[in-house]
Amino acid sequence: MRRIVIGLLAAFRKATQLLRQVRGVTDDDVAERRVTSGQSWNEFCDSLKAAGAALSFPGAPQDPFSQAEGYRYLSRITRAGLMAFVEHADPKTPVLHRVVNENTKMGADNPDNFYLTASLDGTYDYRITGQRNTIAYLSFGTQSGNYGQGGGLPPTGYIESDQIEMDADGRFELVLSSSPQSGNWLPMTPETGALVVRQTFGDRGSETPADLSIERINCTPTEGQPSHLTAASLDEGLGKAGALVMGAPLLFAKWARDFSKHSNELPRFDPDTSLAAGGDPNIAYYHSHWALEPDEALVIEVMPPACEHWNFQLNNYWMESLDYRHFTVHTNMHLARYEDDGSVRLVVAHDDPGLPNWLQTAGHTFGTMCFRWVRANEHPQPACRVVKLASLRSS
Repeated sequence: MRRIVIGLLAAFRKATQLLRQVRGVTDDDVAERRVTSGQSWNEFCDSLKAAGAALSFPGAPQDPFSQAEGYRYLSRITRAGLMAFVEHADPKTPVLHRVVNENTKMGADNPDNFYLTASLDGTYDYRITGQRNTIAYLSFGTQSGNYGQGGGLPPTGYIESDQIEMDADGRFELVLSSSPQSGNWLPMTPETGALVVRQTFGDRGSETPADLSIERINCTPTEGQPSHLTAASLDEGLGKAGALVMGAPLLFAKWARDFSKHSNELPRFDPDTSLAAGGDPNIAYYHSHWALEPDEALVIEVMPPACEHWNFQLNNYWMESLDYRHFTVHTNMHLARYEDDGSVRLVVAHDDPGLPNWLQTAGHTFGTMCFRWVRANEHPQPACRVVKLASLRSS
């Protein structure tokens, strides 16, 4: 049904554009009227109000703490949308910036990741210049679409650092284009609209992220200058920001509701669904819901496979990672303590059980969680069990 509605809306827009052309009215004319009349701004404000529906989605918690987190979440997504679609929306002069970070969170954002994004146009050519530094994992992906438009974030190109030729100091250049290039090349298509850079820490306290810059190439100096703000670009930017604020929280509220059907377990998440939502194609995700009484603990045991990286994290219900700056709410292959046989046991509990790999709930009694294997040669199923905290302390 959702796809049918989206298709009908697209057909309506095309019909409306044709009617305007017959009448001699351009899209720029319409945008100017929308901005000068205040309609663009009013509709953006209406979208913020409508976004609150995600907090009343079936299954969503209605207690004051969860609702307060939810509205803070909406405010953060609003800031992220304006940053991405208004401030840094010009694909002529793209800017690498952090939309998701230690404060703004979305979709089980990875505490080990340093995310960067930039606006692209798949009909242009770009070059990324960088130095690898000591970050454990580095990847670049191009995508079409954005949250709230109905098409997800389908990938249009992908490359990892081990596929990029670098000099002895880790310096490199990477060309982004829709036409094949020799050397380091990140594919795009004419529909490409965004670049996503994932950098993954093994130990955030001791590693340095890559130094990266991006520029448009194969254009005249005039073509490479920033676009002037127009009514059309503002109208479009506010529309996309509003779509993000409405679309992303609803998407993840639905996911969280579905995860609650297997609370305190960690089944593997559907790879196709993950990819459509912008997930890394080389990562196997295990998303779920958790809930613990004050005297309970969730014990997760698994034998990690050979892989490039793995981690586990706790989120709130809205799929925001918990505050990893001040609490130990996640661990990974470099930080965890292993058993003698190479397996790992993680303990999620409100209070310290006095055992290795304790993950703090940071004032939450329930939420969502995520386990990841990165480039694993197999995908073992983590075993989960809820026990009394006292039984762990006495064992």
